[in-house]
Amino acid sequence: MSPSILFQSLWNDYIERLCPNADKVHDLLEEDESLINDHIALRTFSLAPLGIETLAKPFLDLGYKECGDYIFESKHLTAKHYEHPDTTQPKVFISQLEVGLCSTQLQSIVEKLVAQVDSKELGSSDFLHNGRMWDISHEEYLLLSEESEYAAWLAAHGYGANHFTVSVNQLSAFSSVKAVNDHLRVAGFDINESGGEVKGSAEVLLEQSSTMADKVPVSFSGGSQVIPGGFYEFALRYPMSNGELYQGFVAASADKIFESTDT
Repeated sequence: MSPSILFQSLWNDYIERLCPNADKVHDLLEEDESLINDHIALRTFSLAPLGIETLAKPFLDLGYKECGDYIFESKHLTAKHYEHPDTTQPKVFISQLEVGLCSTQLQSIVEKLVAQVDSKELGSSDFLHNGRMWDISHEEYLLLSEESEYAAWLAAHGYGANHFTVSVNQLSAFSSVKAVNDHLRVAGFDINESGGEVKGSAEVLLEQSSTMADKVPVSFSGGSQVIPGGFYEFALRYPMSNGELYQGFVAASADKIFESTDT
């Protein structure tokens, strides 16, 4: 399998199940050439057999390398990002909830979910875009959401790209993240305002923004409910002192991007 095939599978799942409006945003921003996807983000739990390493393996097998570590103390999250030697391939940002740092109630619910995972399903990259690997009730989802939106989102949706990211550097019609936001607002999209509509700055070499998550139906044991799904992000990267564009992430900005899926 090539990176392109894997990312196409992730994109198909993303627009069908998690963020249907991404297709509309894509059409609003695409110019003469296909949009460049700066990165995708995936979420997981820290418990075996899951965890960052499990999600990273399919990408490592395709030639990706680990390039950065991040900590989000207030959300009990850690993360790593990965890059491919072919710089035209998207970066991959994988985060995990440190379950052991959470309440005993959250730990109990998540442990019950993870216990349902069949390790054999983790043998190929298909699990990355196959959704949920466990059953969960809406009541359990609500209990998780009281403590951790991240835990509730992951418990409800399972695996899939939390977001794709348009590279604003590529766009000729828009020279700033703010201009992209304004264009999308006119088209009726809500922008994540947490921490300001533009996260980051030229000083930290990265500016980011995102839509608020689509509301999508999810099947719980006992019935279907509409909850926040995926969102679309926009990133503008600035050159470092050597003239090359910065390729990392800024934890303070990513912390607020996570809140695009808040209810």
